[in-house]
Amino acid sequence: MKSGHGESVIEHITRQWQKERPDLDLGDFLLAIYLRRLGHLIETEYDRMCQARFGMSARDMRVLLALRRGGLPYAMRPTDLFESLLVTSGAVTKQVDRLERRRLVKRLPDPEHGGGFRVQLLPRGLEMVDAAVELLAKSSPIRPATAPLDKRERDAAARFCLKLIAMLETPAKPVSAAHPPQKKARRAPRSRA
Repeated sequence: MKSGHGESVIEHITRQWQKERPDLDLGDFLLAIYLRRLGHLIETEYDRMCQARFGMSARDMRVLLALRRGGLPYAMRPTDLFESLLVTSGAVTKQVDRLERRRLVKRLPDPEHGGGFRVQLLPRGLEMVDAAVELLAKSSPIRPATAPLDKRERDAAARFCLKLIAMLETPAKPVSAAHPPQKKARRAPRSRA
């Protein structure tokens, strides 16, 4: 998308920040903006593809993909689903309800967790998710952007992303003495009058 000055919106934002704060190294700040924009663009196109081809949201398709990648018997506990999909338990419940109504998954009792259940792909869901994986392998939403890149460039981009994710997902190191954590103000106790 162009901003009207022959540059993309993200190039315009970059130029604005560099003009306004030339005194700062904005590299990480701008990289975070680029990654957020990239995620938004990919998610929008992926959702459009899922809606057009499978009549469901990208979010619901991700539940099927999670079940499929786990291998036989293609079943997971809801807790494992919401943790791997980075959504709330309530979101997974609604997604499973929608997928169950379409007869793509079913709930099964979980003998390992008394009273709990597992979500399992049904044959129709397995067929749909396999078609989705084949479609994504052949025409991923990022294919137009990665097609001009050679394998070495794509591999380098994948390594960069995996390294960045791994570093951000590791537990935070203690804050240095130069930047001690801010103490929260204590509330005055409430009177019981």
